[in-house]
Amino acid sequence: MAKATKKQALGRGLSALLKDPSNDIQSIKDKNADKVVGNIIELDIDFIEVNPFQPRTNFSEESLLELASSIKELGIIQPITVRKLNFNKYQLVSGERRFRASKLIGLKTIPAYIRIANDQESLEMALVENIQRQDLDPIEIALSYQRLIDEIKLTQEQMSARVGKKRSTITNYLRLLKLDPIIQTGIRDGFLTMGHGRAIINIEDQTIQLDIYEKILSNKLSVRETEALVRNFNDTQEVTLSSKKGNNENVPKFIKKGITAFSEYFGHKIDVKVSKNGKGKITIPFHSEEDFNRIKKLVQGAK
Repeated sequence: MAKATKKQALGRGLSALLKDPSNDIQSIKDKNADKVVGNIIELDIDFIEVNPFQPRTNFSEESLLELASSIKELGIIQPITVRKLNFNKYQLVSGERRFRASKLIGLKTIPAYIRIANDQESLEMALVENIQRQDLDPIEIALSYQRLIDEIKLTQEQMSARVGKKRSTITNYLRLLKLDPIIQTGIRDGFLTMGHGRAIINIEDQTIQLDIYEKILSNKLSVRETEALVRNFNDTQEVTLSSKKGNNENVPKFIKKGITAFSEYFGHKIDVKVSKNGKGKITIPFHSEEDFNRIKKLVQGAK
């Protein structure tokens, strides 16, 4: 306890140092920079602005009120991290929930680690640190990974080293971004889990993704039940082969050879639908009652 008190007292002393314009620190090479950068300082909350690079976009009002109540009773256990912009001007790198909760209860100062970083470094720090948090939803994590790829130009191998996660784990998160936006919102809002999302992503057609999403919600399907539903869909997915041009190359050869004979026999362009397990159906169109009876006689005559 004495050690913590001493550190807090030191933080208050450094806070006074930062308020002196003659000691304005802009670089790690500046005088007294070693006393400030990397230390915990009691920083005026009005000197801090939110981070535009913040990967988190959802802040539950209920959880913020709970955190505010905890801070009011116990204080801030883990300091926020900020980067120095100008004299008496700082920007959040991490800890926005603590920052927001502290403002809710009217705190004037907040313990903060001071960093000096450019925009790119700040973005990377914010993204990497937020990925490590337990309370981010899977889509927020996926978006953070994608921003590290797009804006920091990190490879998946580099991200794996930065965040301490397997590359396969990173890939699984990134794949969630291929889901229909409605399903992504469902994951963010807690209507279904990342496991559900990983099952649905095996279907490319987003219209069908949404159909399965609705089945999950209406039938309260588990992840295993969702995986079985997706497997069943993929196993029975039908490919249509028509005697018209543009035959599907994935259709078995015996069907391709027979469809012309069927069409010539019935006098119509016949459609064949075949599933991946080899089962299928033949569709014979007709244009009138007379045409139907003609086809009927051909079928009966073939007995």
